[in-house]
Amino acid sequence: MTVKPNYSRPLDIKHGRVDMSHGSGGRAMAQLITELFAAAFDNEYLSQGNDGALLPQAAGRLVMATDSHVVSPLFFAGGDIGSLSVHGTLNDVAMMGAQPLYLSASFILEEGFLLRDLERIALSMARASKEAGVPIVTGDTKVVEHGKGDGVFITTTGVGVVREGVVLSGDKAEPGDKILLSGTIGDHGMAILSQREGLSFSAPIVSDSAALHGLVAAMLDSGAQLRVLRDPTRGGLATTLNEIAGQSGVGMMLYESAIPVNLPVEAACEFLGLDPLYVANEGKLVAICAPEDAQHLLAVMRAHPLAENASIIGEVLEDAHGFVQLTTRMGGRRVVDWLAGEQLPRIC
Repeated sequence: MTVKPNYSRPLDIKHGRVDMSHGSGGRAMAQLITELFAAAFDNEYLSQGNDGALLPQAAGRLVMATDSHVVSPLFFAGGDIGSLSVHGTLNDVAMMGAQPLYLSASFILEEGFLLRDLERIALSMARASKEAGVPIVTGDTKVVEHGKGDGVFITTTGVGVVREGVVLSGDKAEPGDKILLSGTIGDHGMAILSQREGLSFSAPIVSDSAALHGLVAAMLDSGAQLRVLRDPTRGGLATTLNEIAGQSGVGMMLYESAIPVNLPVEAACEFLGLDPLYVANEGKLVAICAPEDAQHLLAVMRAHPLAENASIIGEVLEDAHGFVQLTTRMGGRRVVDWLAGEQLPRIC
């Protein structure tokens, strides 16, 4: 005999699990939204209680970005799928030179998922959005049968505004421009992999997941002629630079000795046969700027807590083939090609 949950009582977050009725559109779904999601994300726009949020008109050109998050494991050193879903979309908006204003969040939940884990994720999202100053103003929840999901998938959408005169795009890189990186690479991907595979190293590897719009604002305020901003997430730095080279019809030369990699990440990559250039990041950005502004921009970046290890890692070349190349520490050269296949599945 199956005892049906009593939805006249408060949600049992400590012991309860998601069931199909939480996605039915009825009382159970309303209770889940009210007692878990709305309680975590509470703000004046969400409390309107409608299917969407009525927002004040914003001055400037609008930017919109959306991203889906399917990371495994859901909780990892330095973050979880909740904070990651907020940071990832905020950063996509920021890379357009925009100030993020609002977020929406959509959840696909698997039947049987622990409500206490769902609350933990929601509270993590709430903290991340509040720290960033960007509220979650609307959302949606769906439930799929047990075995047809993987706990929880989250899709977030962000809206922001671009200040007057700012035009950043992957097709703006020019020969002679300098390539800057805000810090070490590979931290997020290796944090995910080490926890997923139960690997331990002499020093902890922690995800770099962070919201970058404050750093971007400081860079824009510097007056430097920024051409391109991009966050090197899936596929890592190598894939991101190949994308930009293709968009702009240019080549690039990178300098291995200038690319910062934390020693535990470097050691783990070497042990596992991975190239850190292709490992995902969630709190780093690549900037391409006019050569005369590179040193000034570098100083501005290093003054920000999220870019203390920033460096100039290369330059843009005239190259009809669009090759991204690397000058190694030994003085040789190699082509940094597109990633073939996938090094690390389900990392963002």
